[in-house]
Amino acid sequence: MSEIRTRIGLVGLGIMGRPMARNLLNAGYPLVVHDINRDAVAELAAAGAEPAASAREVAATTDVLITMLPDSPEVRDAYAGPGGAFEAIRPGWLAIDMSSISPRVARELAERAGAGGATMLDAPVSGGDKGAIAGTLSIMVGGSKEAFDRAQPIFEVLGKTIVHVGPAGAGQVVKVCNQVVVAVVIEALSEALVLGAKAGVEPDRILDVLQGGLAATKVAELRRTNMLEGKFDPGFRIRLHLKDLRNALDLGREIGVALPATADVEQLMVAARTAGRGEYDHSGLITVIEDLAGYRVSGAKG
Repeated sequence: MSEIRTRIGLVGLGIMGRPMARNLLNAGYPLVVHDINRDAVAELAAAGAEPAASAREVAATTDVLITMLPDSPEVRDAYAGPGGAFEAIRPGWLAIDMSSISPRVARELAERAGAGGATMLDAPVSGGDKGAIAGTLSIMVGGSKEAFDRAQPIFEVLGKTIVHVGPAGAGQVVKVCNQVVVAVVIEALSEALVLGAKAGVEPDRILDVLQGGLAATKVAELRRTNMLEGKFDPGFRIRLHLKDLRNALDLGREIGVALPATADVEQLMVAARTAGRGEYDHSGLITVIEDLAGYRVSGAKG
């Protein structure tokens, strides 16, 4: 193997962060990890990572820190809270937040990193757990071009489509755009499947036809089994997609863009969470449409 290599830290070892960490280890990167889930840390330590007790400790012992956390409060705390990474900030250090958070928070943290002589990229991803496992994520990156070029070899381990989309915060803007499309497509597929199935057509045949024409979608390709069999293990949780839609709606209000379909789907996801399905994969949104129709495509129990 060629010379190694930047020492990387990774904070956040959930559904996405854990396979990402494994891919970095498999690529030969020295890796330091931290998570509140000590079992996840132990699992990665057994695979060759070095465990750390805090984000500050990870930052202090690495050249590049990657965070993959649920939402803006967790990301802000990991960087700017007690024991956070910014306690070890220094010139030349690079932070890459790959979580899906508010663009405003991404810009705030990038400014704070810059004030300490460091650099920060917001690099949210699309592709879900399957993409994280395969190393084929789509990565949309906001921040300086110089920092993007520095991080490119790391991104190439984690993803397939890697695009520098603009300055700090731009990655998160593109991510909420992505999440709007995914959510609306899931809702549209849900309506189509419930409508067609209740009208007497086999739902798998409906998807076969849709996937052969203009209505073909990656969502149907990757979530077909979930929606047909009523198996909604995440994947990407409804409660997290709901957070992304709220970030989109907040951004729309901030800059004066109406998002009527997004608002409708956000309310359907609220209904799913209220019904106790917030931990379902986002394809589980179909259960809300099923509830409204009084008909189960999959036979899943709500």
